[in-house]
Amino acid sequence: MITGIVGQAGWMGMQRGMDGLSQNASEIAGASVKPLEGTTVRDISEPLIDQTENLRQVEASAKVLQSSTDAFDHLIDILA
Repeated sequence: MITGIVGQAGWMGMQRGMDGLSQNASEIAGASVKPLEGTTVRDISEPLIDQTENLRQVEASAKVLQSSTDAFDHLIDILA
């Protein structure tokens, strides 16, 4: 059961990271639209930094999921 919970946490972390990446991409793409006269250019530094953080979250969560799978496989090998 612990492996299932850990694997689920890894999966949820990957989903959150992917959702964040999608939102960051949308913000960056929206900033590339030519601003209207009298408006300022949007700063995309924050979405770019957030994008890197979300990417790291996906990578870390994938490692958690992989470790969970490896532990489960090892348990099966021991019991077999």
